[in-house]
Amino acid sequence: DGARFGFTVTKKVGNAVVRNRIRRRLKEALRLLPGLAARSDHDYVLVARLEALKTPFAQLQQELSRSVSRLHNGPKPLKTRAIAPDAGGPTAIQGSGNQI
Repeated sequence: DGARFGFTVTKKVGNAVVRNRIRRRLKEALRLLPGLAARSDHDYVLVARLEALKTPFAQLQQELSRSVSRLHNGPKPLKTRAIAPDAGGPTAIQGSGNQI
């Protein structure tokens, strides 16, 4: 009845030993993560990269927590800036002068 997590680690990441170490590390990071914002009616699939093996454990947990929270809260809005109208361009589309 809780949130379910699936793990995908492709052969591009490494051999079976490396892939299993990454998978076990991610599972343990999720298990020990307090207050994870995962919803019980959702399934999550993590596509693991080699960096998951090299990242410090606390940072890995922080990134997992941030990623799950971001899924439900939405991404941060992009910063936008006003674009000034083109002052030097033509104001109307001009034809080629050929008449039919």
